[in-house]
Amino acid sequence: MKKDKLHIQWYPGHIAKAERKLKEQLSLVDAVIEVLDARIPLSSGYTNISGLLNGKPRLILLNKADLTHPAELKKWIDLIKEKSGVDVYTTSAKDSKDLNLIVKKATELAEPRIQALMSKGLLRRPARIMIVGMPNVGKSSIINKLTRSSKTKIGAKAGVTRQQQWVRINPQLELLDTPGIIPMKQENQECARKLAFVNSIGENAYSDELVANDLLNLLESKYETALREYYRLSDGEISIENVALSRNWLIKDGKPDIQRTSAYILKDFREGNIGKFILDDFEVNNESVV
Repeated sequence: MKKDKLHIQWYPGHIAKAERKLKEQLSLVDAVIEVLDARIPLSSGYTNISGLLNGKPRLILLNKADLTHPAELKKWIDLIKEKSGVDVYTTSAKDSKDLNLIVKKATELAEPRIQALMSKGLLRRPARIMIVGMPNVGKSSIINKLTRSSKTKIGAKAGVTRQQQWVRINPQLELLDTPGIIPMKQENQECARKLAFVNSIGENAYSDELVANDLLNLLESKYETALREYYRLSDGEISIENVALSRNWLIKDGKPDIQRTSAYILKDFREGNIGKFILDDFEVNNESVV
């Protein structure tokens, strides 16, 4: 199945404002936690993140790790560590075993700056950490998990967090949540499509049918067996139309319900129902994790 690929572009004004605000707030924090989507560990990264953060110490969290295959994800962890030179941990909203490790590492990253301030006669204060990442990668969910509460606003759609807010984790650690930041103009359309697949781009930027079509094409090239098994397509073309027919999702005159099927294909992927996948390839330019 090969159709014309969709082209995604967006110019959200609040994103530009958020990037300017982030740069302003960097002076307030000791270190940064960058959250990536484990299903697209390169495509969900911000190009030249080191330059954007102006050299602040950084920890990378691969969120939604439960939606990926552990062995495949391990290879990505090693690659990102090698390319970025920073520690990489995995996490998910369903697992709290990593809480203490994340808190411990974050406070360690902040310690040099705190010591420098204390050497100037200032009293010790909590470590101040900024959380950054693309929209809907799960920044607010991670903060809520760390605080074991719901002090930050969470939503299923991209871009829910609009205002920066401080959250006290414990007496030793404070986090600064930030709105999701994406480029004002997405030059890399391959990354843009993958961001749409995982729901990190506002729904007004694309149609479900075009995104679902591209997603099926990509899954067919990387995970065809799992895709055919889930949608019971033993042979023939993998297409939205055939998925609709296999599910008996029909409209008038027995025609496949393209709109409903497209929405369900995206939902099935995003919830991990089709399988546990990583959509990025090792061969792509990986400057986004540097």
